[in-house]
Amino acid sequence: MDIIGDAASAVKAVWGDIFTPPEPTVYGGGGGGGGGFEMSPEELKTVIGLWEDELQKVVDDGDKIDLIVSDLMPPGQDEASSSYVDSGIESLLGLQKQNESMRAYIEGYIAKLEVARSKTMVTDQANTLRTT
Repeated sequence: MDIIGDAASAVKAVWGDIFTPPEPTVYGGGGGGGGGFEMSPEELKTVIGLWEDELQKVVDDGDKIDLIVSDLMPPGQDEASSSYVDSGIESLLGLQKQNESMRAYIEGYIAKLEVARSKTMVTDQANTLRTT
């Protein structure tokens, strides 16, 4: 599993082809070898920033959902009003759960991108030392 290739594929799936690598690296060797992408630490930093922007949107949405759930009250004391609000709260709790899942996914993905960026920086530094 190539974390940089996974990161590039995820970015392309979400935002389209924002980085066109000069030459894609193809990992061969035995049937089923897949292609990959190379990204510089600067490109990964940009991608991480895009994911962090998306995370902030999800967090903001979660705050709005929490506010609505805590403030939702039936307009009257009758059973129909209470039932209507209960149904709404059930839907909002489902939305809240989905929001929390998206948030956890994005946070985890940002962490993976940070690891990929660190590994890329270490590799670049090692390559620079070898050529000097």
